[in-house]
Amino acid sequence: MAKKNQRAKPKNKKKTKSPPPGRLTKFFIYLLVFGTFVFATYMGYLDYTVRQQFAGKRWSIPARVYASPVELYAGLELGTRDFENLLAQLHYHRDYQLSGPGSFYKKNSAIYLKTRRFVFWDGQQESQALKIQFKGKSVARLTRLDTSQDIPVIRLDPVQIGSFYPTLKEDRVLIKMENAPDHLINGLLATEDRNFYSHFGISFKAIARALYVNLKAGSVVQGGSTITQQLVKNFYLSAEKTLIRKINEALIALILEYRFNKDEILEAYLNEIYLGQDKASAIHGFGLASEFYFGRPLDSLDLPQIATLVAMVRGPSYYDPRRHPDRAIQRRNLVLDEMYKQGFISELEAQPAKQSKLYVVAKTHRPANRYPAFLDLVKRQLRQEYRNEDLTSEGLRIFTTLDPFVQNKLENTIKKKLSQLEKKPKVSKLQTASLVTRRDSGEIVALMGSRKADAAGFNRALDAVRPIGSLIKPVIYLTALEYPQKYTAITKISDTSITVKGAKGKDWTPKNYDNLEHGDVELHTALSRSYNLATVRIGMDVGIARTAKTLRDMGVNREVKLYPSLLLGASPLTPLEVTQLYQTLAGDGFATPLRSIREVVAQNGERLQSYPYTVRQTVDPAAAYITNTLLQEAMQEGTGRSAYLYLPSALNLAGKTGTTNKLRDSWFAGFSGDYLSVVWIGRDDNKPAGLTGASGALQVWIELMKHIARQPVVLIPPETIEMQWIDPSNGLLADEECDLATAYPFVSGSAPLQHSPCVETSLDKAKTWFNDFLLDNF
Repeated sequence: MAKKNQRAKPKNKKKTKSPPPGRLTKFFIYLLVFGTFVFATYMGYLDYTVRQQFAGKRWSIPARVYASPVELYAGLELGTRDFENLLAQLHYHRDYQLSGPGSFYKKNSAIYLKTRRFVFWDGQQESQALKIQFKGKSVARLTRLDTSQDIPVIRLDPVQIGSFYPTLKEDRVLIKMENAPDHLINGLLATEDRNFYSHFGISFKAIARALYVNLKAGSVVQGGSTITQQLVKNFYLSAEKTLIRKINEALIALILEYRFNKDEILEAYLNEIYLGQDKASAIHGFGLASEFYFGRPLDSLDLPQIATLVAMVRGPSYYDPRRHPDRAIQRRNLVLDEMYKQGFISELEAQPAKQSKLYVVAKTHRPANRYPAFLDLVKRQLRQEYRNEDLTSEGLRIFTTLDPFVQNKLENTIKKKLSQLEKKPKVSKLQTASLVTRRDSGEIVALMGSRKADAAGFNRALDAVRPIGSLIKPVIYLTALEYPQKYTAITKISDTSITVKGAKGKDWTPKNYDNLEHGDVELHTALSRSYNLATVRIGMDVGIARTAKTLRDMGVNREVKLYPSLLLGASPLTPLEVTQLYQTLAGDGFATPLRSIREVVAQNGERLQSYPYTVRQTVDPAAAYITNTLLQEAMQEGTGRSAYLYLPSALNLAGKTGTTNKLRDSWFAGFSGDYLSVVWIGRDDNKPAGLTGASGALQVWIELMKHIARQPVVLIPPETIEMQWIDPSNGLLADEECDLATAYPFVSGSAPLQHSPCVETSLDKAKTWFNDFLLDNF
């Protein structure tokens, strides 16, 4: 019985197992692991990006290019009108209180100004308050206002004529945290991020407030960004308002705060924040904004001006003080109120600041290329020693030789004269190129590559290769004069028809411009009157190759074809090459390489490259001296004589006209004691311009020299030169008492030995004395 009541045990009983995890749970676990891996990887990527960009070179700083600084001294020929124009180019503003650097005012015949501090290549010059007394059209006296003492010279900060930008056109003037004005830091903390020094990159309170406003509006209309987040938005991200960008902004802000200290972040913010637009160039940072809006360095701004810049952070376009002054003042005053509430300024500071005007300077475009043709030359010369990325990202400061006064006169002259020339019959569509150098140094002070000063593109001054016509003739005559036993200023040359045998039976028979033959003429007349036939005879005698060598010795490196037509300027050159050629003549036979750059200075003030004045003798100075006297004759009696209808004869100018076949090219090259200038006029389609050198280019040259030439040409004869009086009727030695006798320079030993009948010899003088003695005493 008992056995029956026992519960039967099931056969083959198995242990029960826990149910396996669900597939959904596994999925979430894998997703979490994968997501953590992706997030960690992405954070690593962001961390690497932040450290690479922030710890390395943060910005590409364009090179700044400056004109030659103006030095003021007693006796400088400069009128008040031209000086005020210069101050306008320097963005000085009129201020009767001289409250800060870059201010001036005029009173009677004096101009009072406060200069800016500026770091030149040879040191820093501090800001000074000065009185510049003028007398007529010259500076009479320089006086310091703080000491009432006269000073001998002052150098103004130079005009910035351009920048070499990277692909992204943005500019900035970097400032250090320790140099930032206290009002600027306090203004930013008061209005943009009062908890900057206590949060870790993001502010949850500000985010919550922005989230509430955005949800209520149904779109992103407000941000809760800290200064760190604003820096991230400007430095790393775009300005678009999306959730993804906002998340990235917060993550990068956290990384920045972890990797770098607060002052490093704030310094980067001061230099990166976007504060306006100057046409195609963005204005970044308070350093550049200070110059752009107020025309002065940041550390010289007063409280209301700094508050104005802080006000623009919220919207540079909306609060633009030039376009929307009322909005700017309202926002500025709000900044001042916040600074007062938080104890950064007192009421005595806040109230006058709120009553202050904006005092922004008139909007003056800071062009990348104010003088594009000249800057093109500068950049080409720099590329011989610097990479393009160095020029557009390293913040180099390049000091050039350009003189804004001369450049502006050249621009105005070309605009005026070409319009006048195009009123002549069959003259139209003219183009031009011109260069002006200092005669004594070869510094290029002005350059035009087109009739339009702001035209970029094809630079005719550097790239227009055109036949130079009679501008080649001084080279031929100089070559001949290097053989003084054969050629002198009075050597007779046949200006009659000549045929030169050419290759493959092609003969060349040149003509004079007037299609006439002038018989036997003296060498000086052949050059001053620009006779072609006499020139060809001289050139064929001394040799085409020898003439080409002289051309190279005078600084022209272009290969020229050794054809007879070279003797009449058929081989083309650029205006720049012609200028180098005539610079050697103006330098009395000493070659001076043309210069457009003086110094290159690194961003930290280190002098990287100097371009000193160099000179070397390349042609016989005696031959060069005689040639220059003949070029003076060309201006007095020859093809350039119309210059003295407008210019004083005391300038003793030297120059030469040039005209090519069918009047396609009009040239003039000439110099005063202080400037050499070359002018070319023609057409881009190579059709006849309808102008000779005298009727076209010379007229532009004359108008320019009326404004800039002040010093006469004073030729100093070498020791081997002697002056001799010559009787023009027979070419024999004369003296100053002979009728029409003219003094000519000769290389020692090359003058005629025989005396003209008009000269009394020593024997004749003795006979005359003896006869007079007899008559008086017997």
